[in-house]
Amino acid sequence: MPDQLTRLLVIRHGETAWNTEGRIQGHIDIPLNARGEWQARRLAQAMAGEDIHAVYSSDLGRALATARPMAEVLDLPVQVRQALRERHFGRHEGRTQAEVAEAWPEEGRRWRERDPHYGPEGGETLQAFYDRCVSELQALAHAHMGQTIAVVAHGGVLDCFYRAANGVAVQAPRSWKVGNACVNRLLYTPQGFTMVAWADDRHLDGEDAVLDEATDGGTHLSTPLSTLPGQPGLAA
Repeated sequence: MPDQLTRLLVIRHGETAWNTEGRIQGHIDIPLNARGEWQARRLAQAMAGEDIHAVYSSDLGRALATARPMAEVLDLPVQVRQALRERHFGRHEGRTQAEVAEAWPEEGRRWRERDPHYGPEGGETLQAFYDRCVSELQALAHAHMGQTIAVVAHGGVLDCFYRAANGVAVQAPRSWKVGNACVNRLLYTPQGFTMVAWADDRHLDGEDAVLDEATDGGTHLSTPLSTLPGQPGLAA
């Protein structure tokens, strides 16, 4: 029955400078870079044809900056949920994985091996993080039975959603892509989550060429992205 399921579009935020550097963001509030802002606009255009009833977002700025253009196109408010935040990495935040491995080799090993019971000092264990993310998505989905909602969050959060929908253990290595501003589609019923499609990035076609033309030295825009070709009329 249609009123016994919820359609979910789950989306990672657009790119940040720390994404490109491989630096651990966690709860640190890093803004989108120029590419990420462009991705957010393209995402908004792609979602214009979707019958979406609500837009939810993590309260961190990089997620909100991705959700807001989409919400504006859909004429919906962004409903903020702190429980959609990235995993709290404690003292590891701001570092690269290589720096963590050098400073704390045993912690680095437990992280790489995805020990469910390991959490950095001041941060969350992997299991607690997974439980938080999946419980929040389940609550949102249950509140919107028979509808479609969009949820903008973070790479680690979407990794948890993928595992929940595919029955993949929290400690299993990741073999799937969690791309910035890609659209991922799930279904929720009282029996749980299932996956419909993952990593749809068609709305980002031509991204590298457009941004390469617009950058000066790879860091500063010489032309505002809003004036570049290929912005309007993107199909979903």
